Formats: sequence, C-alpha cells, structure tokens
Amino acid sequence: MSQIPESLKYTKDHEWIRFGEDNTAIVGITYHAQENLGDITYVELPECGSTYVLGDAFGVVESVKAASDLFLPVDGEILDINELLLESPQLVNDDPYGDGWMVKIRIHGNEYPPELMTSGEYAKIVGIE
Repeated sequence: MSQIPESLKYTKDHEWIRFGEDNTAIVGITYHAQENLGDITYVELPECGSTYVLGDAFGVVESVKAASDLFLPVDGEILDINELLLESPQLVNDDPYGDGWMVKIRIHGNEYPPELMTSGEYAKIVGIE
C-alpha cells in the first residue's frame, strides 16, 4: 500500500487531503488517478481567495488520454496554489503526494466529511488490498 499513504484521507473521486494546523490542508490527486490519466500535460488551478464547498470542481487536469475535473474534498478557501504545476504539470506524475500537490486551503467548519476514506478504505475501492 505504499502507493496509498496512510497519513492522508481520500475521496471516491481520487483526491487526497493532508490536514495541517490552523484549519489548513493540502489537496492533490492520488497515484491511482494520475496513473489512469497517463502523462499529465496541463493543470488548471483556481485563484487564491476563491471559496468552494464540498464536491465543487476547483480545477482541471489534462493528460494525453483525458481531461478530469478536480473536486474539493471539504468546504474551504484557496490559500495557495502549486504554481510549479503551471510550468511543469508532469510533477503530478512524478510525485503525486509531494511536489505534485494542487492547492492549499483553509477549511471552513470544524467537521470533516464522513465520506473521506482512510488509506485502507481507498485501497479497496481501487482494487489494491
């Protein structure tokens, strides 16, 4: 399960979220998602200060195979975007849980959605057990 870090939470739409301090979090797409998309050729990210609710599309990832919307796994405000992806979108393929992160957000509210999955739960839905 090394392709699914235990320290993160996951969505059915293949985003991951890493909770930080002060109600902040980092969001990206999973190894499984980038592997299915193939070589990432373009990433569209939102403007800082934009606010979204759980499930809103906040960006797009395009690859040689397809384009896919990115969905925010919690309610929040965009604090920062990974500007490196605008010039080097392949970072998503190279390091989806590190340099390939998408956005940093300030989470609105104190409760995390029950839909967020552990690494074990996510592994089951992608067929890795």
